[in-house]
Amino acid sequence: MSTEVNRATPGEDLLKKSSLYREFLAEREEILRHKWLESEKAGCDIGFEQALTDWIVKHRSQWRRTRSSSQSLCN
Repeated sequence: MSTEVNRATPGEDLLKKSSLYREFLAEREEILRHKWLESEKAGCDIGFEQALTDWIVKHRSQWRRTRSSSQSLCN
């Protein structure tokens, strides 16, 4: 019986360290949070596409400004 160890490939390690990928994950998390909140208000699942569009129109600019200013404080 063989045992496999899950090891990240060099490409996966690079991806995990990528600031662009981390920003993508953070933005995706915000969209999913927005989807949950709006679905609760609507009483049904509004779907990812509607949540994405709504979040971009209503919240993305402010979210990015806030992240940008908080990250510049850390650098």
